[in-house]
Amino acid sequence: MTGDGGGPDDTGRKQGGAILFKPGQSGNPSGRPKGARSKLGEDFLAAMLDDFEAHGADAIARVREEDPSTYVRVIASLLPKEVKVDANPLKDVSDEELDRMLGVLAASLKLEIRHVDGDGGPGEEDEDGVSGPH
Repeated sequence: MTGDGGGPDDTGRKQGGAILFKPGQSGNPSGRPKGARSKLGEDFLAAMLDDFEAHGADAIARVREEDPSTYVRVIASLLPKEVKVDANPLKDVSDEELDRMLGVLAASLKLEIRHVDGDGGPGEEDEDGVSGPH
C-alpha cells in the first residue's frame, strides 16, 4: 500500500527501521535439526506399515467384497498414469542377431527353419517359413 506506511509491504515501521540480520545471514545459523522435517512423515509411514502388516490383507479383501468400485479405483490410482509402449522393440537389433535369436527359439521349440522357395505344396513350410508343429 502507499502513503501511510501501514501497508503489508512496509515492515520498516514495525521493525523500527532496524535491520535484524545482515544480508545472507540467518537468524538460525545452525539451521533446522537434521531429520526434523521428515520425522513426522517417517513415523506416520512406520505406523501405516505396522497396521498394514497386521490388517492389510484382510482390509483389501473386505474392500474388494463390500465396495468393488473403491477397490478398482485404488488399483487404478496405483498404476502409472502413462505407459510407454515401444511398437518395435527389435528395431535396433541387426538382421544377423535376429537370425541368431530365431535359431535359438526354433531349436528350443524343436522346429526346423528353412527358406521358402517352393509353391507351398504338401510337405513344405507354411508361409512363415517354419515347418513342424505350430
